[in-house]
Amino acid sequence: RLMPELPKFDDEDLKSYGDEEEELALSPPAALMSILATQELLLENILECIPVGEFAVIQPLSDEFCLVLGYLLTWKLTLAFFKAASSQLRVLYSQYLRRTKSLNKLLYHLFRLMPENPVFSGSASEVPNKDAKTFFTEELHLDVK
Repeated sequence: RLMPELPKFDDEDLKSYGDEEEELALSPPAALMSILATQELLLENILECIPVGEFAVIQPLSDEFCLVLGYLLTWKLTLAFFKAASSQLRVLYSQYLRRTKSLNKLLYHLFRLMPENPVFSGSASEVPNKDAKTFFTEELHLDVK
């Protein structure tokens, strides 16, 4: 609930960013970016031996699973933050992500985490057809208990 409110604080300071000639960048919340940088390093250590195009098998409720889930939820917060920002702020934030290569790292991680066949485990035993339930066609509920 808090993430959509944060860009308002950067909007107030936006006017002071327009005078310089160098390419400008503005970091999303520092605490969020610090956590993301730490998670990127840990995730890279887990996935370093898996090339892009192959997929990693992460066992549910393992330490690796918790790390991957935390990483993806951090990106969910970051995207909620971006969504609430004005277009001028989005440009500055995206420049920061480009400089830190965070978006590139996200894509590399996603392409190594994505299953080859994203079918729900309950419908995997069925014969594949047009109506097979996949992670892309069904809503996923992430209720933490």
